Amino acid sequence: MELLRSPSLPLPLRAFAHRRLRSAGGGGNATATYSEAMEKTVLAWKAIGIFDSGVGGLTVLKEVIHTLPQEDTIYLGDTARVPYGTKSPETVIRYSRQIARYLMNRDIKLLVVACNTASAVALAALQQEFDIPIVGVIEPGARAAAAATRSGKVGVIGTAATVASSAYTKAIKRINPDIEVVNRACPLFVPLAEEGWVDNEVARITARIYLEDLKRQGVDTLVLGCTHYPILKEVIAEVMGPEVALVDSAAETARTVAQILSEEGLLRPECERGNHHFYVTDIPAGFIRVGNRFLGGELGDVYQVSLEQEQEGEDGEETY
Repeated sequence: MELLRSPSLPLPLRAFAHRRLRSAGGGGNATATYSEAMEKTVLAWKAIGIFDSGVGGLTVLKEVIHTLPQEDTIYLGDTARVPYGTKSPETVIRYSRQIARYLMNRDIKLLVVACNTASAVALAALQQEFDIPIVGVIEPGARAAAAATRSGKVGVIGTAATVASSAYTKAIKRINPDIEVVNRACPLFVPLAEEGWVDNEVARITARIYLEDLKRQGVDTLVLGCTHYPILKEVIAEVMGPEVALVDSAAETARTVAQILSEEGLLRPECERGNHHFYVTDIPAGFIRVGNRFLGGELGDVYQVSLEQEQEGEDGEETY
């Protein structure tokens, strides 16, 4: 109780904690109740961590900001080692662990693996190692696809590594084993999205080459199984036709994050407005150029960091 009165605790935090105590009622051990309220209050004001191999995860960040505008976020793009889709599972797990430790050192309350490749091969390892909620992008997309399909035939497009992992197929079949899943790797969608070629003839020809076989096979639901692909949603929808539902894993992931934080009592007050911080592992210029396109606005400051220095117990050097 004395901690709640402490002048060192910011006024919004103290008010938030008092509201928690009032809503919890007066029963039970008062000291334990106060302690739990304070712990939840401090946790609620921590940031959401989000990482991807590069800029694609900004589509997830955009949906998180839209769904939870009151929350702070910390985004890390591993631009020095992109892409992950061509790396071995062991390498992706090692990279993901490095990034997760970096973000944990920045005191996050939840981690979003905003990379389909890392979600496919590293999510379980991260969930075993760290004791905060960790959300991938595959399970939310799989749930939405299983709920959306009418014919029982779902298409999944993604990187070669995501398709090879069969992660979406396994996730969808855990929900409904009767659903038929058809996978297709679409590697050229990533450079098209990053170049901003999302509404021209090159994009349309590429989409037709990749997607017409899926259309012929009669899928009625298509999962955009790479965080770059929502940028190409209009062209993909044009090729697939209005009878095919597109599932954006980014939007579904944001809804999952909101649900978890709500259930855990870790949402910040809705009257707040979040701050957003960006880190990359290579020179920020390219990330800023493409990132502004992905977010539809100014990124603000983007800092370059060294994950290797962080691993050695040093503060990663941050530069503009």
